[in-house]
Amino acid sequence: MTAEDSVLPALVGQSAPIIEMMERVSRAAGLDRPVLVVGERGTGKELVASQFHYLSQRWDGPFVKVNCAALAETLLETELFGHEAGAFTGAARRRIGRFERAHGGTLFLDEIASASPAVQEKILRVVEYGELERLGAGATTHVDVRVIGATNRDLPAEADEGRFRHDLLDRLAFEVVTVPPVRARGDDIVILAEHFARAMAFEIGWPDFPGFTRAARDALMGYQWPGNVREIRNVVERAVCRWNDAGIPVGELDFDPFASAYRTRRAVGDGEGRSPAASSEERTPPSARERIGPFDLDRTVAEFEKRLLENALATQRYSQRATARHLRLSYHQLRNRLRKHGLI
Repeated sequence: MTAEDSVLPALVGQSAPIIEMMERVSRAAGLDRPVLVVGERGTGKELVASQFHYLSQRWDGPFVKVNCAALAETLLETELFGHEAGAFTGAARRRIGRFERAHGGTLFLDEIASASPAVQEKILRVVEYGELERLGAGATTHVDVRVIGATNRDLPAEADEGRFRHDLLDRLAFEVVTVPPVRARGDDIVILAEHFARAMAFEIGWPDFPGFTRAARDALMGYQWPGNVREIRNVVERAVCRWNDAGIPVGELDFDPFASAYRTRRAVGDGEGRSPAASSEERTPPSARERIGPFDLDRTVAEFEKRLLENALATQRYSQRATARHLRLSYHQLRNRLRKHGLI
C-alpha cells in the first residue's frame, strides 16, 4: 500500500483543545519516533496519524494502515509480517507484509490494543531493531518504518492487567497525543457540522448550503455526541439529504435513525425553516417535565452520574487515574462505572 494522498489532510476546527493538540503534533512530527494517538471512538485518530506522516520527513513515502481489531491473530500476523510460499496450507506464493510495504514511510496500527501478546512481541522487535521475519522464512528482513499506534483503551491499565506489553508501551509512548472528544471542542461542533453539510449539499447538487436554523444550531451544541466527529457527519449528512428545499435553512435533525420517529426526531425549526412543530413534551425542558409529572428515578440518577463522569474526565484531560482521584474513587471503581455507562 502506498500513500493515498499527496496533500496534507485537513483537520477541521479552531477550538483551544484542537489547536493545543495540533501544536503537539507539529512539534513531534519531525522527530522519527513512534507515537501513540489515543481518544474515544470517532474522534479522528486516523486523521491525526496522517498529520504525523505528512508533516514528517517521510511525507513522500507510503502511509500504510492496518486495523488490528478487524483481523484474527493469525491473519493479523501474516498481514503485518508476510509469509513465504508454503509457510502454511494455502500459502501458494510469497506475501509481503504491511511493515515491508511501509518501508521508508509510516505504518498506522489502529486499535493496537487488540493485537495478541505474540503479535505485540513481533511489533516490538520491529520498533526496537527494525527487523522482522516473514512466516516460514529463515532470514531476517530489515525495514525502515515509523510506527504510529492508536487506541481508545487505557493502555497503562491494559498493561497493568497483563493484556498489553509494558515494554512495547514504553517504546510507543515517546509522544502520546490525546484527540479531544467533540463535547470538549465548543464552537467546533457547528464548524464541523457546516463543513459536512456543505460537502453533502454539493454531492446532492444544491447550488449552496443554506445553513442551519438557530434552533438547529442550538440542538447541535446541546447534544453530547457520544460518537464524536463520525456521529456529527452522519447526523448532518442525513439532515441535508432529507431536507427538501435548498433555499431554506435546515431545521430538522434526527439524532437516532433507529428509534421511532415520534420519540426521537428532534424538530428544531424556529420559524426560519419548514420543520414540523415539536410535541409539547419535546418542547418542555427535561427539568420541567421532572417537576410536573412522574419519571424514572433510576434512569434519571444514571444519566446524572454519566454526565458527572463525562465532565470529570474532561476536567482531568481524560486521565482515568486523575479522574479517580478527583472523584475520590479507586481506579477500579472508576473503571467499573465507566464500563457501566459505555464510556470505555
